Amino acid sequence: MKPPTAVELRRRAEARLKSLAAATQENVTVEDTHKLLHELQVHQIELEMQNEELRKAKDEEAIALHCFTELFDFAPIAYFALDLSSKIIQVNLRGANLLGLERLLLIGRRFLSYVSPEHRMIFSRFLAQALETEGRQRCEILVQAGKHALWLSLEANIGVTTTNCLVAIVDITEHKKAEEKIKRAASVFSSAQESIIITDAAGVITEVNDAFSRITGYGPLEALGENPRFLQSGRQSPKFYADMWAVIIAKGHWRGEIWNLRKNGDIYPEMMTISAIKDAAGLVQHYVSLGTDISDLKAYQEQLEHIAYYDSLTNLPNRTLLADRLSQSMLQCQRHKRSLAVAFMDLDGFKAVNDKHGHNVGDELLVAVSHHMKEALREGDTLARIGGDEFIAVMPDLEKPEDSEPVLERLLKAAAKPITLDDTIMQVSASIGVTLYPQDGVEADQLMRHADQAMYVAKLAGKNRCHLFDMAEDNAINTQRKSIDDVRSALARHEFVLNYQPKVNMRTGEVIGAEALIRWHHPNRGLVLPLELLSAIENHAISLKVGEWVIDTALSQISQWQNLGVNLPISVNVSAYQLQQANFTNRLVALLAAHSDVNPHSLELEILETSALSDMSQVSATMNACHQLGVRFALDDFGTGYSSLTYLKRLPAYLIKIDQSFVRNMLDDDDDLAIVTAVVGLANAFQREVIAEGVETIAHGAALLQLGCVLAQGYGIARPMPADDIPQWVSSWKADESWRIVDCQSPARD
Repeated sequence: MKPPTAVELRRRAEARLKSLAAATQENVTVEDTHKLLHELQVHQIELEMQNEELRKAKDEEAIALHCFTELFDFAPIAYFALDLSSKIIQVNLRGANLLGLERLLLIGRRFLSYVSPEHRMIFSRFLAQALETEGRQRCEILVQAGKHALWLSLEANIGVTTTNCLVAIVDITEHKKAEEKIKRAASVFSSAQESIIITDAAGVITEVNDAFSRITGYGPLEALGENPRFLQSGRQSPKFYADMWAVIIAKGHWRGEIWNLRKNGDIYPEMMTISAIKDAAGLVQHYVSLGTDISDLKAYQEQLEHIAYYDSLTNLPNRTLLADRLSQSMLQCQRHKRSLAVAFMDLDGFKAVNDKHGHNVGDELLVAVSHHMKEALREGDTLARIGGDEFIAVMPDLEKPEDSEPVLERLLKAAAKPITLDDTIMQVSASIGVTLYPQDGVEADQLMRHADQAMYVAKLAGKNRCHLFDMAEDNAINTQRKSIDDVRSALARHEFVLNYQPKVNMRTGEVIGAEALIRWHHPNRGLVLPLELLSAIENHAISLKVGEWVIDTALSQISQWQNLGVNLPISVNVSAYQLQQANFTNRLVALLAAHSDVNPHSLELEILETSALSDMSQVSATMNACHQLGVRFALDDFGTGYSSLTYLKRLPAYLIKIDQSFVRNMLDDDDDLAIVTAVVGLANAFQREVIAEGVETIAHGAALLQLGCVLAQGYGIARPMPADDIPQWVSSWKADESWRIVDCQSPARD
């Protein structure tokens, strides 16, 4: 019996109280009063028990709700609550993970937007039926979750209201893939049709089917009465067949792969099952073989292996196969006490071809170059493409390390061989880094890294060449990297300063300017001179920052001297690497704008003639753009570099600087004197001004004046000095009196 509710208890108590009130007019005994109090106490206890049970029920309900929420959130199946428009009202964690978004981001979105277009009608009908019939509905659809396409199995039932439904979703993508594979396999199997051969107990063929004739090429009359061994290709040993028949005798059946021979002589693979058919007494009556031609399957397997181990563009081994062959070659070298060479090749100029003609032409060029390089190798060598325009060649079984040199020479020639594509002749070259094993006694991966480092050195040395790795050089490269880091830190710590060497007109005594020369006050090594500093950072991005610092500091110094009444132009050196940057002019404009009180004519840029300028037209255009700003150029170290006459003809520089190495010895060396004389003559012929470096004595100055060179700098005039010393030096310096009376062979260009 159910306990009375609180309402019932209250009613009972009220009834008793009314009865008691009515009895007040009658005789009420003490016993009646005690009974009433007892009943009220019992009712109170019952109420408290019911309240406690109610609290427990509510707690259990809360726990159950929490458990349900956890079951919903962490269920291994995705759950979505959707309305008729497919708007997502609620979703659990598995559902959010399935679509690859946070739950908060999914709420309010339409599930239909993730469904592939061809399945949206199926999904909409599925959702409508689930809500209309309030019954369970199922469907399979394809959805797009991020970059992935997923096959999903959906089951829907009516939700807590008739306006939404709860959809359970299972990812069946892998099942679909497996199903598709099974369908394809079944299709191939059914279309190929197994060949069936039936023999008697002695192994004589008694029956074959049409598929047998189609696969083997033998007609039924040619096969009947024969033993199936006439199909043997010779590719498998007699032991293979002996083992096969041992299994058939022991187990009654055998299944395996056999290479058989067609009538036309082709060898083909066949998956074959041979079964012994026995009578009730257990005696063999027939043998039945079912064979499936698996040529296509074998070809597909070989294709997959090819994709896994070969580069898809050039058909060369890829990095995976290269690593295996290199490891095997290293083991053979150890076993036979031979050497091997690992050559890392990077094509020079390929990026320019790719950018100009497009990736398709670039790919064709890669294929052609790789073909030429492969032909240059020996039989047994491996050429692999490891990405982009990078290749690695492995040359094993070298009797002595020098045996690799002819192969490397052929590789260089092969890479540089002109190639015609679309009536356009193209040509690249290769920079090759080489390391030798076991002389370089490291692991396979490290061998390739060492060859890569050597290739980088070959590239820096001018490209289209080979370079042999050695540890000392590798250490030098590491040292250079440390030097670059030190320079970067020195810039941040303001350890660089500029010293200035005056430039003068020896005939008039005028100070015409000063050359800014960088100095590094190294905290440990002391004063580091420009040659050591600049060589460490040559052609590195940090050199651009140093170069801009020099220009900015020189402009600041011009401004400071102007405030002291000293109007002195400053020349600074710029490297070919800095000058050939596409944004050089823009950067110079920004530097000049930061020093608006400085006339751009007060800044002169000196191009080191020992630097290689790869694009003369671009450099000339840059110089002309700088001229428009008012900045002038000079050719420094003239006569020592790459192409003096070409530079003089094509570069718009107003001044030529005769290198100090010629000036210093011109008094004692007729060849140097002839060079100085020729440079002065060239300057006059091309209507350029000329200045001599390295003037160390009065005699040097007098000799230069006789040749018609009146501008000079050098230790005989002044050593480089701090900026603060320049004003005093300018005010006190006077040209040597003997220089004023020297007759010139050609008119001076003051």
